[in-house]
Amino acid sequence: MEWGTSIEFDPVILLFNNPERLFSVRTAVGAAHALMNEFPYDDGKEFLAAIEICLDVVKGNAKSEQLRAAIIRAADEAGVTAIAVLH
Repeated sequence: MEWGTSIEFDPVILLFNNPERLFSVRTAVGAAHALMNEFPYDDGKEFLAAIEICLDVVKGNAKSEQLRAAIIRAADEAGVTAIAVLH
């Protein structure tokens, strides 16, 4: 797998404190962007686990559903509202 490859999962909407900061995360690339550029904290246990799982998904060593769950846990840890959308 490469970063340019679309690894999709059911979307997670992230609502940050600023109402203009709303993100729909549905790919490994989108997850990496949100984690590295948008999350208010970058040193929490769940945050670091989400980064690791993101890399594992891209490498083909983890499933995209694991990344989705990790994003939700990291958001909870950081006080970011996460709305899990199911298709």
